[in-house]
Amino acid sequence: MNQRLIAAFVIACLAPCALLRADEGSAEYAELIAAWRAERMAELRAADGYLNLAGLFWLGNGRHSFGASSENDLRFPRAPADRIGTFVVRDGRVTMHVDPGRLVLLEGRAVEVVTLDAVTDGPPVPAQMESLFWYVIDRAGRTGLRLHDLANPALDELPPMPYFDIDRRYRVTGRLRRYPEPRKVSVGTVIDGLPYEPESPGVVEFELQGQRFELEAYASGDRLFFVFADETSGRESYGAGRFLYSPMPGEDGLTVLDFNRSYNPPCVFNDFSTCPVASPRNRLNARIEAGERYVDALYVGRDAHE
Repeated sequence: MNQRLIAAFVIACLAPCALLRADEGSAEYAELIAAWRAERMAELRAADGYLNLAGLFWLGNGRHSFGASSENDLRFPRAPADRIGTFVVRDGRVTMHVDPGRLVLLEGRAVEVVTLDAVTDGPPVPAQMESLFWYVIDRAGRTGLRLHDLANPALDELPPMPYFDIDRRYRVTGRLRRYPEPRKVSVGTVIDGLPYEPESPGVVEFELQGQRFELEAYASGDRLFFVFADETSGRESYGAGRFLYSPMPGEDGLTVLDFNRSYNPPCVFNDFSTCPVASPRNRLNARIEAGERYVDALYVGRDAHE
């Protein structure tokens, strides 16, 4: 799984560079967008993708039994045993106790009692039992458990992703206007009371169809990350906004925003993500008719995991 994450990260970093080299209006550009779309779908369907998410549980201090039975504190849909074991939580530290006779693997080795380190960023080290795997996450100081199912029915039920037509006019050059100092910002998420608090280096100013706009950027390694909404949001595109990356600017402050590569957040597909939503300042007074669209058929509710 970690190798797949690394490969996806490399592709994502190289793609903006390739787009910068594409000749304006060329067939090569359309081919690059098509290749990006194919890679995006492959990432969604991968073992560490979002389509196999099957559960998200917030953990308070104490003991939490888990398994397939509804009598457990945490119900793992489609688990191979009514009860698998318990999680003991103390101040955000999670220790997993596996019941006798249950085979749970961690890095390929059977475990009975083990502490699961919370993931804040980077690839997790999951525990696995047959088609299920799970790991602990930390989101703004809240401890959660994220469950995946490699046999998730959603993998087979996803309809073709709807897109706006590829339109070269939505690939624009922007300039990063840096804050005097990078600042931590608080952005809402789809989880009430759970903020997303990235660091922002500043806002990117750009021109689109004769109008000037700006989006607050969030630092993401050697890229800028944006969560934006526009006048298609809640109609043709997802209401809470879409995601977009651009290359980190050099000394000239210039970067490329290619809205043809804007995409739906993970919460479009299920209930088990902690997606940020577009802040008021990142809601554009324009129609961005580029990138991924939204239809209700993309969403697979909790009942599908039973």
